[in-house]
Amino acid sequence: MSLVELIAQADERALAAGGLACLDRCVALLGGDDEVLRPLWANLADGSDWTAGLEKARGALAPADSGGPGGPGEDEAALLARRMLDEAPAERTADAVRAWADACSLAALRIHHLLCPATDAGAGDEDLEAARAGTTEDLSPLVAAELRRQTVVLELLAEHGAGGLRRALDVSVEGRRVLRAVVSRRARGRG
Repeated sequence: MSLVELIAQADERALAAGGLACLDRCVALLGGDDEVLRPLWANLADGSDWTAGLEKARGALAPADSGGPGGPGEDEAALLARRMLDEAPAERTADAVRAWADACSLAALRIHHLLCPATDAGAGDEDLEAARAGTTEDLSPLVAAELRRQTVVLELLAEHGAGGLRRALDVSVEGRRVLRAVVSRRARGRG
């Protein structure tokens, strides 16, 4: 099943987890540590206050006056990650999180495309949309891996409900480490 189909069929918890996982993998671009989104993950498991967790994360990830992370792809990537956080719905309703999860999916793929050293950063979103619909040839390894992670998160939640959250978080943590390593290599290459 394609990622677009998974998003269309997912329930509210799976959609919230899908959007949150995309944001979580890109949190390094916002200067966040590995635990900053943990209260939102906990909310998905126990139903605690999503809005409070979201506001806490936004406060912790408030933009600094430092001018951003650096290089040309990273500036746009950081803006896309910021938009994921800013557009997270305050109310965790199925309609609101579906639109957010869909936007986060495309933004995360775009971020991985921008930061992949093996791709042309000028390519458009049409190829990424096609990949989400199931046409995956010619994807860079970084983008293909992100597409797989997004698919796995939604499949885990579809198959296991709340029981799939721990494994979905593990998938997200793995992706966060990969993206941090890419950003670090790019910074060393500029230095």
